[in-house]
Amino acid sequence: MMLIQELVGIAKDEVIEWRRYLHKYPELSFQEDKTAQFVYETLRTFGDLEISRPTKTSVMARLIGSKPGKVIALRADMDALPIEEENDFDFVSTHPGVMHACGHDGHTAMLLGAAKILTQLKNLIEGEIRFLFQHAEELFPGGAQEMVKAGVLEGVDEVIGIHLVSTVEIGKIGICDGPATSGSDTFDLKIKGRGGHSSEPHLTVDPIAIGAQVINNLQHIVSRNLNPLEKLVVSITKFHSGSAYNVIPDTAIIGGSVRSLNPDIRQQVPSLIKNVVKGVTEAHNASFEVDYHFGYSSVINNDRVRELIEETIVEIWGKNHLLRLPALMSGEDFSAFSDERSSCFIFVGAGNQNKGIIYPHHHPRFTFDEDALEIGVELFVQSSFKLLGIESSKKLNKNPIYFH
Repeated sequence: MMLIQELVGIAKDEVIEWRRYLHKYPELSFQEDKTAQFVYETLRTFGDLEISRPTKTSVMARLIGSKPGKVIALRADMDALPIEEENDFDFVSTHPGVMHACGHDGHTAMLLGAAKILTQLKNLIEGEIRFLFQHAEELFPGGAQEMVKAGVLEGVDEVIGIHLVSTVEIGKIGICDGPATSGSDTFDLKIKGRGGHSSEPHLTVDPIAIGAQVINNLQHIVSRNLNPLEKLVVSITKFHSGSAYNVIPDTAIIGGSVRSLNPDIRQQVPSLIKNVVKGVTEAHNASFEVDYHFGYSSVINNDRVRELIEETIVEIWGKNHLLRLPALMSGEDFSAFSDERSSCFIFVGAGNQNKGIIYPHHHPRFTFDEDALEIGVELFVQSSFKLLGIESSKKLNKNPIYFH
């Protein structure tokens, strides 16, 4: 006889082992062939799961309980980033220029651990749990959208996802009220001038000088065109022009990122950018082209699902472990799920200054405290029972679970 916490404790070493294997062999977005196969084969060892491949590099497992009930889905992303790892532990990436620098190896391992435990508890489950191992979170248009189109949410009532966060101390679990992440868009801008010799700039229409003014004026969108209380970020991340010291080029290429929480404001930004660029270029006899790309929408936490998750956190770990977070201005393609179903996206603290785990996500020395994996596994398991309406959060943690 065992308690849920004991099952999680027993699974911890195996979850860490899975995480380290995945970290050692990372794969980029839409290329997760071996990762998906590893997940598929691992799930097969658990038994009692209906396993499928909704897309080429994703995996879905269905656990159908002993009695009918709601259908919930648990999601983990699996892809890595094009970053050269600079860590020195013994399971560093063996793939040059590719690294798990955002915790997706941990997410996948946690969901595998939750799937194994929940499969052992199948006789207590009323309803169905779907385990969504998603590809390509890091690269638009994203794997979540593909999985939704493949039908993984058909019949699903609610979806939750967990993200490990190295900038939040271990032991804390953060939840946002309403928006959890921002809309994430990009734009490409070409400024077309007239090139010439660097000694005679008066005979040219200098796209570099004009581009510098465009960049400066684009910052006024946030500070002067919109309410300063609105959360909006416009960042210029590319500026390419010229190839010689003594030549003023014909064109300059500018690229940038736009993050927003308000969907109405989000729709206004393309025209605001166009107006700024039009004004500056016309003043200097240049022309321009703008290509605006709408990316992931905001992840929106459903109030009722969020409240149930918060109840679970307080019941299991205590209210001091629940952290109220403001919305993050980062993008996340879990929004493809939250756009379709009532959802909650949860942030599990995984930073630890005492262990030197201080680097942010997407950094070449990023890692996380592996003790957070145990928290994530249990949160998946306990939240599943809570969402299915089964009183496990209190009952199954005080009364032994008998295996036959």
